[in-house]
Amino acid sequence: MDIARVVEDFVLGGVLGALGGLFGIGGGLIAIPVLALLYHFDEQVAQGTALVMIVPNVVIGFWRYYQKDRVDLRVAVLLATSAAIFTYLFAAIATRTEERTLRGWFAAFIVLLAIYYTWRALRGKPGGSKLKPLPWGWTSIVGVFGGILSGLFGVGGATITPPALTTLFGFTQTQAQGLALALVTPGAIVALATYAAAGDVNWRTGIPLAIGGIATVSSGVSLAHRLPEKELRLLFCGLLIVVALLLILT
Repeated sequence: MDIARVVEDFVLGGVLGALGGLFGIGGGLIAIPVLALLYHFDEQVAQGTALVMIVPNVVIGFWRYYQKDRVDLRVAVLLATSAAIFTYLFAAIATRTEERTLRGWFAAFIVLLAIYYTWRALRGKPGGSKLKPLPWGWTSIVGVFGGILSGLFGVGGATITPPALTTLFGFTQTQAQGLALALVTPGAIVALATYAAAGDVNWRTGIPLAIGGIATVSSGVSLAHRLPEKELRLLFCGLLIVVALLLILT
């Protein structure tokens, strides 16, 4: 075993875990292009390996958000259930999709996210929508779309969920980030099993990443609750721009 490589993966997992806790995304959004760039993994293996880290990170992250914000468990269960079904269906599709095509879809998704979050930040309206909040049962639709993205890309559900929940349902940013983790937790487990069954997981890289992430995700959650919402949104926007650049490099 290459000890230096294990240490490198552990440190990388720590950085990604902290980012995942801070933004409620489990660290996977940036892990996928990083794994492709550093280790030359194809898209399916990068996504499957990132899921090894994502699963424990999102479980711990959700629990920490629940402790701090008392996340609405009705919404959490509805999001998780609706997402898990579609995560399985679209993860199966992703493992059978040509690698170049899947990476192109992922790149387009991240670029659109970066544009959207930049637009929101520049509008100077970081608070939630003033529209009357929709009934909580409608969050199942958010779960469906989140499950589709999580299945296709291994990540994604947690990126669209916070803006949807703050804008349409009146949740605060940190509450929405906690619910985003509730959405992706069971789906991430389902997606990992699906990618592993297809042989698209590098466990020797994924396990040190996961251990590093476990060590830092709680710190990221704590920092998220100390930052003003505007700064948190701007930081997330910056992260998306970095990810988009990494995708261009790969």
